[in-house]
Amino acid sequence: MDKRPIGVFDSGLGGLSTVRAMKKLLPCEDIVYFGDTGRVPYGTRSNETVETYAAQDIKFLQAFECKMIVAACGTVSTAAANVLAGTKEPSTGIAKPSAKAAVSATKNKIIGVMGTSATVNSKAFDNEIHALDNGARVVSVSCPLLVSLVESNWISIDDEVTNAAVKRYIEPILDAGADTIILGCTHFPILAPIIQKIAGENVTLIDSGLEEARYVKEVLESRNLSNSDNHRGEQKYFVSDKTQNFCDVAEVLLGEDISEKCEFVDIFKVI
Repeated sequence: MDKRPIGVFDSGLGGLSTVRAMKKLLPCEDIVYFGDTGRVPYGTRSNETVETYAAQDIKFLQAFECKMIVAACGTVSTAAANVLAGTKEPSTGIAKPSAKAAVSATKNKIIGVMGTSATVNSKAFDNEIHALDNGARVVSVSCPLLVSLVESNWISIDDEVTNAAVKRYIEPILDAGADTIILGCTHFPILAPIIQKIAGENVTLIDSGLEEARYVKEVLESRNLSNSDNHRGEQKYFVSDKTQNFCDVAEVLLGEDISEKCEFVDIFKVI
């Protein structure tokens, strides 16, 4: 039994898709979440900037003596993979678990990847997929606008602007004949109903947050780091900008009001 919390971070609120899955798969685990809402998005930044932000975010979470660090952020998982790999605690991003799920799901070996500019440019998903199946074809598309739409709570399945953006972004993937699409940014599973509607029922969507949560469960169990089954997991949320919008969207995604669990933190004063 290990009572220490799991530390999860993202550039904003997209990582809540990972938290949502972790709450279901790991109900006994405590979670400390940091959303860097004051500096979102990460996906349009240089690799050097992303690495700096990631190192600061990790340092903040390490103050809680977390037993595992989870980068619930596609950009950090790919553009700052070396920073994540250097933690003293077990850590993970979304690329490897999502690639594994996609290779298992595809029937025609054509896999689409929706990500931020930094993620697509890193080719991390391409590399992970080809390591598992060198014959697979990967079609990656940068979708930077989607992060801002999610952060602005434009997530309704009928939202005309978001639907138009998704349709434009995934057109090259569908034209290529992909039967599987990795939602390579944890913001994107929040838009899964819209993406599925446009892609069609015959296309399998890989929820990066869910696959990451499954991997976290595997790591904790394999290393005997799981908490007691008698413990009810609790969550704490920290953001680097005002909490209101974050809490509003979180209530929709998590099905609970987290306003009393969410605090503003000045990241520059605590690292």
